[in-house]
Amino acid sequence: MQYDEKRLTRIVATDCGSTTTKAILIEWIDGEYRQTVRGEAPTTVEAPLNDVTKGVINATQELEELARLKYHNPNIKFMENGEFVIPRRGDVGVDAYVSTSSAGGGLQMMVTGVVASMTGESAERAALGAGAIVMDLIASNDKRMNHEKIERIRELRPDMILMAGGEDGGTIKHVVEMAELVSAADPKPRLGSGFKLPVIYAGNKDARDYVRECLQDKVDLIITDNIRPKLEIENLKPARDKIHELFLDHVMKQAPGYDKLMKWCQGPDHEPVPIMPTPAAVGNIMQAIAREENIEVVGVDIGGATTDIFSVFTEEFIFNRTVSANLGMSYSISNVLASSGLENIMRWVPLDIDEGYLRNMIKNKMIRPTTIPYLLEELVLEQAIAIEALRLAFEQHKEFASTLKGTQRQRDISEAFSQSTSGETLVNLMTLDLLVGSGGVLSHAPRRSQTMMLLINAFLPEGITRLAVDSIFMMPHLGVLSEISTKAATEVFHKDCMIYLGTCVAPVGKGKVGKPALTAKLELPDGSTWEEQIPFGEVRLIPCGVGEVAKANLKTHGGLILDENKNKELEVELKGGVVGIVLDTRGRQPFVLPTEKAERIATLKKWIQAFNAYPEQILK
Repeated sequence: MQYDEKRLTRIVATDCGSTTTKAILIEWIDGEYRQTVRGEAPTTVEAPLNDVTKGVINATQELEELARLKYHNPNIKFMENGEFVIPRRGDVGVDAYVSTSSAGGGLQMMVTGVVASMTGESAERAALGAGAIVMDLIASNDKRMNHEKIERIRELRPDMILMAGGEDGGTIKHVVEMAELVSAADPKPRLGSGFKLPVIYAGNKDARDYVRECLQDKVDLIITDNIRPKLEIENLKPARDKIHELFLDHVMKQAPGYDKLMKWCQGPDHEPVPIMPTPAAVGNIMQAIAREENIEVVGVDIGGATTDIFSVFTEEFIFNRTVSANLGMSYSISNVLASSGLENIMRWVPLDIDEGYLRNMIKNKMIRPTTIPYLLEELVLEQAIAIEALRLAFEQHKEFASTLKGTQRQRDISEAFSQSTSGETLVNLMTLDLLVGSGGVLSHAPRRSQTMMLLINAFLPEGITRLAVDSIFMMPHLGVLSEISTKAATEVFHKDCMIYLGTCVAPVGKGKVGKPALTAKLELPDGSTWEEQIPFGEVRLIPCGVGEVAKANLKTHGGLILDENKNKELEVELKGGVVGIVLDTRGRQPFVLPTEKAERIATLKKWIQAFNAYPEQILK
């Protein structure tokens, strides 16, 4: 149900995170929706309070107090007798209340498939897109013994299991074998010990009766449409809808206080609005923006324990999400070092720092995960680690966000059961329109130019790409809001959520350092002209503010190209931002840093100076 501004003039949205409950107020002001006030409080899902609504009430009370101060109106009251006041009465109450949640560890799932790289990955895509953390993928060809798979299901205790496998009309043998493994494990849910574990079956329809016979007495079995009805068709929506439905009925209802919170969440007509998992809500707003503006989008949320990457690509707006559960900036920071290697982190450090200093810093961060950098050297090291965490997470995402595997050519059974089968990635940086960053290391960097530098160094955008950062991690709130008002969600996204950093122009191809790479002539909004022939391996930053546009003539040299059509010369309009327009001639495919230490540090300092990223003392 979508509502217009006549029905929605004041909305409260909350995100119940694992540690903090964040509340925002969105209002219809002077013909547009704006986010006006923000409050937060500790999440109260655990002992001693054991009631998530206590944290919601505390965060909402802060909203009330700040709104009263803002409007000099003591009558504003969003809650009455412990409930949201809906519909609005004069200056009292709100028209709608919506919420997301990742409290209690969010939605944790296991998925099963017959072939890991085919139906297994389709099941994983369905679960990730619904906002789940996928704890494990169990498949017939994953090289584990049956007893190991059974033990794994028992020890993980997921919130639910999604079973896929087989195309409709195909063999049922392996699908039934997976059902027998789940039955033998007799899994118990993580929350609500008196309830049966929800299991969604979305595989070969011919196997439904066998699966039902095998599982219905031990689990709460839900049957829905096949995720891969044919090898060349992927049908994720029915499974995702069931996951959301079960998330509310079997997971949220078992968490302390969520039954009350679900009753609070409603629109102007007292229509219930479901609570969404936080990552699913972020995916919602990404898809809404992509469709609204007809653009391709990549978003990242880098946290303390995980890094989530979201993408919407192609004319069909295909949405993908991946969770790099071992890449984060506090709890998982040692995993970044292990996955990336010390050398890859140190290559981004423009200082002659002892490697032991970096190791000690990482260990201290693990012991005290909530600390933030105190010294400039610590900030530089943390941001170098962030670049590698983002790079690795994006590499994983590119592999996962791919065309359907198994559909390219005829295969015999031995090939089908090998792990080498691979589709082509959907991620095309040359056609990417918008790159959005969020998470503490990006949203709260001391300088916005640092955020722009981190995103460019980590993702290496190609061609012409606009960059932005989420100001206060408002995307979950807007994602669930888009369920009742896409207009309100997208307007607030552009005006209050996104801080547009600027545009990056990055020609693709190889070149020689010092040789001409790009001739750029820009007509700036103030009437001045900027013109330069930029050598290969350089960075230039041209100031151009938010809402401003520069008319540019771009011409590459050598084998460098500017877009997917392999154009070497373009007349384009480049949008500005709080940082400006970056012309990056450091090359792509491959991007190479000098290997010799002194040369690399000198090169990094030159780029940092161009970005105006760090104070001058670091360049000495």
